[in-house]
Amino acid sequence: MQVLRTWECNIDKEIKKLKQRLSVLDGFSNQRDAVLKIIRDIQKRGDKAIVSYSKRFDKASLLPAEFQVKDEEIAEAYKKISLPFVRSIQRAITNIWTYQEHIRIRNISPLKTHGVVLDTVYSPLESVGVYVPGGAASYPSTVLMNTIPARVAGVGKIIMTTPPAKDGTIPPERLVAAKESGVNEIYKIGGAQAIAALAFGTETVPKVDKIVGPGNIFVTLAKREIFGYAGIDMLAGPSEVVIVADDRANPSFVASDLLSQAEHTPGIAILVTFSELLTEQVLVELKLQITNLKRRTDTKRCLDKFGIILLTKNIDECIDIANTLAPEHLQIMTQNPRNVLSHIKHAGAIFLGSYTPVALGDYIAGPSHVLPTGSTARFSSGLSVNDFLKRSSVITYSKSALKDACDDIVEISKAEGLDAHTRSIQIRLNKEKSKSLK
Repeated sequence: MQVLRTWECNIDKEIKKLKQRLSVLDGFSNQRDAVLKIIRDIQKRGDKAIVSYSKRFDKASLLPAEFQVKDEEIAEAYKKISLPFVRSIQRAITNIWTYQEHIRIRNISPLKTHGVVLDTVYSPLESVGVYVPGGAASYPSTVLMNTIPARVAGVGKIIMTTPPAKDGTIPPERLVAAKESGVNEIYKIGGAQAIAALAFGTETVPKVDKIVGPGNIFVTLAKREIFGYAGIDMLAGPSEVVIVADDRANPSFVASDLLSQAEHTPGIAILVTFSELLTEQVLVELKLQITNLKRRTDTKRCLDKFGIILLTKNIDECIDIANTLAPEHLQIMTQNPRNVLSHIKHAGAIFLGSYTPVALGDYIAGPSHVLPTGSTARFSSGLSVNDFLKRSSVITYSKSALKDACDDIVEISKAEGLDAHTRSIQIRLNKEKSKSLK
């Protein structure tokens, strides 16, 4: 890992470089044309285009009739996984459901004043598409973290798309997680073509109202392009963690968390501390612990490329850097983590204390692990049940209440030159008689 001392470098310049690394779409403008071509092709040719792209990108030869996962495939998946895995998935679902139900927005009492009744009604989306990436890992946790909040909201139909293997199969862990989570339909489609299919619909894949879930840069670019035809959760970039630690932090814990982030390949791992001793100890621990990892070669490569330790003058400077980076995951391993927390302004998810690793949030704690990346935590939040609810305002005025509001509405609508707006008020109060048709 690179070590930078804030008093020996232009820290503002280095932070700017870090933020560029964290950027969701920086440096990927060349891929936009390719993504647009895929989207337009899906719009034009539907299932035929999906067949072509599945063969091209996933090396899977699937006919439209084979896109959707069949019940027999799900039943077979259960035979391939262990009972402890199913129980762990079920416990995770319980925790996620409990937390999401706890934070769900409730309908509030109407606001009533002198003939005016103002209501707010929250209603669930009718349909949602959940994208679950493929790759080296199976990602059953991603299924849970996107699906359970939607179910708690009361979404009527949940469609999942996920890339198939070359033989057209889906990892059994992913299928079991989908079944346990209550996914209605699963389709063996990945990449930008999956996002386009969910946004516009094809002969086989139904159109949905909103698309959620992380993916590679092509998936992310596709989500950006289809926004407006369907809603999206966010534009997610590489996973990232910032660890703020003092001289009391356990170096083996800190190193393990940096490695768990680098294991994402790419995963951006940043330690911010004022302790020279901790820095030295963490570097030693990293060398020791990485030798025991199954994916040690890729993890080391990722840590060398995206890992950094920022040595600061004091804890205040640590906090300033954390707020500037506005990370997806922020770990606070200090003597009094809640005191540091009180100064934190921006983070997707915050993990307090030595015994709260990011892995808890990834798998089982309850909040969704779908979080804002690339400093977007400055203005956005992680996925939750409330992202699957729509808010409608309901307005009721009595005649007397309309009369009280009349003069103000007329003044404003006249200033805007909108005569019909003025008339729509006056005609109800007999201030301008309607002309009957003869």
